[in-house]
Amino acid sequence: MKRNRGTEDATINLTPMIDVVFLLVIFFMVSSKMDSNDSGVQVNVASADMQSLARTPDQRIVEVRSDGSLLLDGIPMSADQLTETLKQQRSVYPGLQVSVRGDSDSSLHHVVQVMRQIELAGVQKMGVSERR
Repeated sequence: MKRNRGTEDATINLTPMIDVVFLLVIFFMVSSKMDSNDSGVQVNVASADMQSLARTPDQRIVEVRSDGSLLLDGIPMSADQLTETLKQQRSVYPGLQVSVRGDSDSSLHHVVQVMRQIELAGVQKMGVSERR
């Protein structure tokens, strides 16, 4: 009688080698010098004030002062007046665009309140910028 000898599959356990490779990758990532000058691309940004850009009739600018007061295109008004005025203007210009410009000293709370008032007026297109 022949005896059947079981043949084992000759396999190499790759787990330790993968662990070593990952450790080497981490080591080289940590030890490599990160030069901040090479990390970005130099981009020349055009400088222009928002007022100097030509505006279309369906664009409005809401300024939020540091004390919380509001100006719509340079006209002072309350938050409720702002909402009503924007509702009226939205009926004339359905694609009304509003840019909220906050002072650099103004509170984020004031800007968020103004953005809520603009949403209540039904304006869909809104942008935020900072006035320096």
